[in-house]
Amino acid sequence: MLASSIYMADDKVPMTVEGKRLLDEELKNLTMVERPKVVALIEWARSLGDLSENADYSAAKERQGFIEGRVQEINSKIARAQIIDPATIETDKIVFGATVKLEADETGEKITYQIVGVDEADIKKNKISITSPVARSLIGKKEGDEVEVNAPKGKIVYSVIEVKYV
Repeated sequence: MLASSIYMADDKVPMTVEGKRLLDEELKNLTMVERPKVVALIEWARSLGDLSENADYSAAKERQGFIEGRVQEINSKIARAQIIDPATIETDKIVFGATVKLEADETGEKITYQIVGVDEADIKKNKISITSPVARSLIGKKEGDEVEVNAPKGKIVYSVIEVKYV
């Protein structure tokens, strides 16, 4: 299932201030750089003649379709955005935007995650989507709580060591 299909048309799309900034940058790049490039490429490919067997034209039209689809998707998400600044959140419970330090009960391994919007998720930066199994298991918990996560490799139990909003 595509990330964009997780939300219904009227639903708010939660994102951090940083996530909104990244979407704005992507939208600007698509409309100001990528769209003009692909239009020029289509014009060039048309000048070559027979379009029915013109691979350059077909590829450029396909790229144009992708760009236009992504522009629509980003515009829709921005229109439905619920922008949340984690630094303004005051609660001891884990909610969207929380940075959570966990310890795996079985191995003692410690990991820190920030719970972010779908488009912001980047496991290499320890940012997990609000829709991920780990994030869903963490929502509503507090420091000191144990959390069971049904992961692809089986059930993992974590202890919540720290919750902060930065």
